[in-house]
Amino acid sequence: MKIIMLGAPGAGKGTQAAILSQKLGIPTISTGNILRSAVREGTPVGLKAKEFMDAGKLVPDEVIIGIVEERLARPDCQKGFILDGVPRTIAQAEAMEHHGVTFDAVLSIEISDEEIVRRMGGRRCCTHCGATYHVVSAPPKTEGVCDQCGAQLVLREDDKPRTVEHRLEVYHRETEPLKAFYEARGVLRPVENQPTIEATTAVVLSALGV
Repeated sequence: MKIIMLGAPGAGKGTQAAILSQKLGIPTISTGNILRSAVREGTPVGLKAKEFMDAGKLVPDEVIIGIVEERLARPDCQKGFILDGVPRTIAQAEAMEHHGVTFDAVLSIEISDEEIVRRMGGRRCCTHCGATYHVVSAPPKTEGVCDQCGAQLVLREDDKPRTVEHRLEVYHRETEPLKAFYEARGVLRPVENQPTIEATTAVVLSALGV
């Protein structure tokens, strides 16, 4: 099964993608994690991407598409995959179609801007492996410490309220039109945000028919 996770920044795409990956036995491809890895390593692409990420702007298409195509060519994607964070624009979606990348379902998590701002303020990210947590809904076992690798957890610059509000403006302008794009192709599956992660997962599985 080939799936896209669609929704505003902070909607819970990464959390649900990780759960689906385990249940369906297919990899999650998070462009955010790939880019943050490049930023940590200080590569030329990483430094360029950091400028956009810190400002709450979208990373250029040529960077995103190149990373994704390389990743989809690996053997573990042959039985399916879950894309989290891409495509973010109509141009990216059209470029993927041009390269023959098709999808079985596009899950769109529906959530209000107000809830997003509140939620993002509690999000913490591992400085080493990129794992994400939330101080209320998905806290680490030890406050400020990553469960997976033991590194420090921080509030990223792009999770701070002022940057989040700007990211939401960009989302509504650049990414939300993808809902109509994929609805026209008969693969859009809207998912209303639920009070808990488990409840949202139940709605996601129902939308996929699994």
